[in-house]
Amino acid sequence: MAKNITIYSTPTCVYCKMAKEFFKKNNVQYTEHNVAEDEKAREEMVEKSHQLGVPVIDIDGEVHVGFNRSELERALGLK
Repeated sequence: MAKNITIYSTPTCVYCKMAKEFFKKNNVQYTEHNVAEDEKAREEMVEKSHQLGVPVIDIDGEVHVGFNRSELERALGLK
């Protein structure tokens, strides 16, 4: 069953780009919110993660801060 994945990112964030490339390589569908431009998404991200660092990745309500390949593989059942 497909998971509901949201990534909160900014255009200049290297780790955000790495996370999106990881999703693309693994054919993972996700919704992206640019928190540099979208104030509502930024507030939502802070509410979930209690911080302003990006990326924040929400996988079915499980919040991951930053890009940790092995953590994402586990959360997505890729290993």
